[in-house]
Amino acid sequence: MKLPGPDHPITIEPAPGRVIVKAGGTVIADTTHALELREATYRPVLYIPRGDAKMAHYTRSTHSTHCPYKGDASYFDLPGAPNAVWSYETPFPAMAAIRDHLAFYPNHVTIERAA
Repeated sequence: MKLPGPDHPITIEPAPGRVIVKAGGTVIADTTHALELREATYRPVLYIPRGDAKMAHYTRSTHSTHCPYKGDASYFDLPGAPNAVWSYETPFPAMAAIRDHLAFYPNHVTIERAA
């Protein structure tokens, strides 16, 4: 486990406004409680609370990855898009805010932000 710091900063803040996630034109998540994670030089990632996702559209995948800063990620498939969604179900303590949240690969979904 590595801790975020000056050499690899990570911030998590509430994302302003409403976030709607669509797959194939179908709304699969809709929230006003998204979190925006900014990590080092990577693009910001929105994390959506699972309670605001329509989980009937998601199928758990067997795929997993490990991040030395966040922990082990599990994945979900969307119709026609394997491993399109990931989640840190038991993140490291410094990343506890993203527990019970989902993140999406933007090439598999449409993410809309509204004020």
